[in-house]
Amino acid sequence: MKTMSLIVPCYNEEPTIEIFYNTVEKVFSDHPAEFKDIRHEYLFINDGSSDGTLAEFRKLNVTHPDVVHYVSFSRNFGKEAGLAAGLQHAKGDYVAVMDVDLQDPPELLPEMLTTLESGDYDCVGTMREDRKGEPVIRSFFSRAFYSVINKISKVQIIPNARDYRLMTRQMVDAILAMPEYNRFSKGIFNWVGFRTTYLKFENAPRSAGETHWSFWQLVNYSIEGIIDFSDVPLKIATFTGGLFAFIAVIGIIFVIIRKILFGNSVGGWASMVSLIMFMGGIQLFCLGIIGNYIGKIYLETKHRPLYIVQEEK
Repeated sequence: MKTMSLIVPCYNEEPTIEIFYNTVEKVFSDHPAEFKDIRHEYLFINDGSSDGTLAEFRKLNVTHPDVVHYVSFSRNFGKEAGLAAGLQHAKGDYVAVMDVDLQDPPELLPEMLTTLESGDYDCVGTMREDRKGEPVIRSFFSRAFYSVINKISKVQIIPNARDYRLMTRQMVDAILAMPEYNRFSKGIFNWVGFRTTYLKFENAPRSAGETHWSFWQLVNYSIEGIIDFSDVPLKIATFTGGLFAFIAVIGIIFVIIRKILFGNSVGGWASMVSLIMFMGGIQLFCLGIIGNYIGKIYLETKHRPLYIVQEEK
């Protein structure tokens, strides 16, 4: 009998955990034919929650010790650390990644499993048909992010694709072979290759609680993804520096020729100061790009663990 491991990262999700467990259990009980040769298990990841999330995990583990397992971090390490921990601890032949808020519909699991067992694919991902219910500004920047990263990166990321997916053990092992500290899972899932298909679903509201992702956290996460999977920003900095150096040389030649031909000094101190400030801004912008990449290298060379486990069952 094969095993399906369900990885569920959580941060301050106390109100949603029991709802999630009961909903997913109903899916398994309502589809005995699809899951007749499959034993399933839950692997909850507590990413340093400050509410009663860990207590909910303990309660489920006591009631269902063979089905519910959890890993609890010593503090909040972030979404990517939670996903990495889940993949490293999951032992199943099939491994699914899901959000606990039920915005990832568990009703798709039977179809996802059937697709994998056909042997035609190694991964079944999911994507939203639309972004209905999201703030307009967030939807705009999300579309802009996918457009930019797919133009500057060799790894193509499917717009509106979710982390919610079901993978074979072979694909999971390939992901685990990537030891980097700076991780962007959407890119990693595609970088390793393997045959992947996507199921579409309508966007749904959270089952309970509120999202913990602010707009600026999402913007920062997008920047991390671009830096992790493209060196084009470095090339932009190089091109910008070269362009303005060329413009500066032309300006110097112009000033010299003007002095020789007309003999008058160059006026316009205000415009000169403005240009100096503008050039300084461009330099700082380019240094910021380079600094981001150097910062990534610095974190990689420290060889710190992605997370620290305080408790697990």
